[in-house]
Amino acid sequence: MTNAPPHGSPGAPHLSYSNPTPGIMPRQTSYASVAAGTAARPHSASAHLPRITSHILPSSSDQPSRIPQPIFDHDIQGDGGISIPGSWGRGGNMSNYSSPRFSSQSYGSSGGGPLGFFRPTYLRDSKYMEQLEAAHKAKLAAQRDEPQTRPSTGGLSTSSSSVSLHKMAPSHRGMTYEIIEREPHVGDDGITPLPSKWADVDKYGGLEIAADGLEVKYVGPSKTGDHEAAAARSDHPMPPQCGIYYFEVNIISKGKEGMIGVGFSGANASLEKLPGWEPDSWAYHGDDGKSFCCQLQGKPYGPTFSSGDVVGCGVNFMTGCAFFTKNGNFINNAFKDLRDINLYPSIGMKRPHAHLSVNFGQKPFVFNIDGMMAEERGKVRNEIINADISNLHPILNKDDLCKALVAQYLSHDGYVETAKAFAGEVRSEAIALKGSPESKLEGYLSVEEDHDAMNRQQIRTAILDGDIDKALKLTNAFYPQALHDNPQIYFRLRCRKFVELMRQSSEILDGSNHKGNKSMNGHSTAIYDDGFEPDMDLDEPMKDGEDWDKMDTEGAESNHKYDIHVDLMIDYGQELKKEFKDDRSKLVLDTFTEIFSMFQYPDPRKSPLGRLLDNSQRVPVAEALNSAILVSLGKSSSTALERLYKQTIVLVDMISEDGGPGSLINVRNILKASRSW
Repeated sequence: MTNAPPHGSPGAPHLSYSNPTPGIMPRQTSYASVAAGTAARPHSASAHLPRITSHILPSSSDQPSRIPQPIFDHDIQGDGGISIPGSWGRGGNMSNYSSPRFSSQSYGSSGGGPLGFFRPTYLRDSKYMEQLEAAHKAKLAAQRDEPQTRPSTGGLSTSSSSVSLHKMAPSHRGMTYEIIEREPHVGDDGITPLPSKWADVDKYGGLEIAADGLEVKYVGPSKTGDHEAAAARSDHPMPPQCGIYYFEVNIISKGKEGMIGVGFSGANASLEKLPGWEPDSWAYHGDDGKSFCCQLQGKPYGPTFSSGDVVGCGVNFMTGCAFFTKNGNFINNAFKDLRDINLYPSIGMKRPHAHLSVNFGQKPFVFNIDGMMAEERGKVRNEIINADISNLHPILNKDDLCKALVAQYLSHDGYVETAKAFAGEVRSEAIALKGSPESKLEGYLSVEEDHDAMNRQQIRTAILDGDIDKALKLTNAFYPQALHDNPQIYFRLRCRKFVELMRQSSEILDGSNHKGNKSMNGHSTAIYDDGFEPDMDLDEPMKDGEDWDKMDTEGAESNHKYDIHVDLMIDYGQELKKEFKDDRSKLVLDTFTEIFSMFQYPDPRKSPLGRLLDNSQRVPVAEALNSAILVSLGKSSSTALERLYKQTIVLVDMISEDGGPGSLINVRNILKASRSW
């Protein structure tokens, strides 16, 4: 069954699918239908917001918690809780205290606090970080979709993120602790979060961890046994998908005759000894400068370290080697053959008043880990550049293969004139090099006078220009079956027109503000380029030198244009909701909630939804329609270049899961800019 399209609009069937389009927000609570009929329409730009809200958005009683809010970096990463800075978790019955060095300051360029979502600088261009950030945003969207009731805590957190309650008290044999075996946390999306703090449930009882999870202090009795100590592990293991993982520990105080170890361990390594002394644990010890690999006997490794030093620890998952740094200086590789085990950053200490803080990437590192990462990426890049691809194609060499891919892409996607120009350049180059235009590429360079290609080019151009009406008209004239078979694309086109109307209204208001009405950031650009300019009977501005009167007239004219344009936008929104009123699919409901929520902002371009108004958002719509048209013509929906790109993404993902060279490759960034290398 299909819905009959409204009179005067392009026809398309009712949407009966449920697959959401990428980038559409999660479903929110229902909103009131657009009011039917006519209402009194004010004639000032400042009066439109309440009017628009009453027509399209939910009632005020439903709005505050349901309108999409900006996403900030300080939202929680992983499963960390929010705690009050300066409060410390207690181990056993130890006394509580505050650290004068601790503050709630945010560090680094990420904009996130210690427990917030953060982006270590050396990972900012990585595919892993890109995936982690996407998962984080999806989690926030899901939280907005399902409001949670949170009990009041009176400003103090009593969750496990800030207070640890230990059942076992000290005895004459010293502090005891419980081993809590746990699997490494993996999100619903399959991505392991970055370590972000010391795990309060995975530490020796004599340690106190600050509420931020980054500082730890030994407050237990002095360890008299040669091989007794107190250790702690991070909340998450190092993700191999990083390629290289790195963290730093600041030795605030080693305590009197203290022993401190910095390294990593498996999930079940003992916490009653320094890291490195137990199976599945590796560490660099400060008292003797030795490295310890799963046993009590160490090997000479580097200098000793003490109070005031910063010790870094890194694991290169590509080589299986671990290394350490001291005060920003690389020491050497310490361990090798680290494979197939979840490694948690770990620290250990032995004497009272030992006090450490950790940096998992929330602020800049002392060591230039960014430089090391860039060097490793460069090595992988050179391997790719020098790879022999002679056996990938029996006819064309590397240069000709690239040209053939580009030529086929241009022809396939309807860039007829560009394809002809490209073919001409290739032939000219062949003449200059060989004295003849003939080459093995000739079969790929021929561009036929394809009417379908030219029609598709017109449709694509209309969408990229924001002229959705023209695109729909051309599509219905030449390829009506494409819209009939792909109702979701028709729906996206109709919603894109609403977004274009919203963008134009913002630009009109922006122009009127520059003429002396209200102050507003932005700039004025061309208006009504989609054919929506109404007829207006305005008096001609005075030309006798009365500039102030002229400015008033221009301002009134701009406001009048804005009023009329908003009227068009509201009418179209009503029409859009009426057309799809019987469709309760997730895509329709979520999209309506998203696009109509832009009315809540004085300048939608600067709102969290401002990305929808960007011209770049037209491209996915144009590409989706072009692919649908090609399928309706019995042709492939994608080019050889696109298929090659997708296959490359899949293969790189496969070889990066265990930290291989693929973990340092972000195909998207490589194509965007060479700086990603």
